[in-house]
Amino acid sequence: MKWAGMYFAGFAFLIGGLLAALWKLGVLQNIDTSWIVIGVAILVGLGIMVSVANSGSKENIQIDRK
Repeated sequence: MKWAGMYFAGFAFLIGGLLAALWKLGVLQNIDTSWIVIGVAILVGLGIMVSVANSGSKENIQIDRK
């Protein structure tokens, strides 16, 4: 798996852990479900953007033909 995929998988686990902690504390019961979905969509979008940005530099390979 590429590093960008690993980074995004870790970010997804972080979001899941945060949602589980907020649910266990009872914070999510006071927030409407649509706002929770909107927040998760924003976080997933940010995770994709950051993981692609940090995926490494793209290099061109030069081949010398004789």
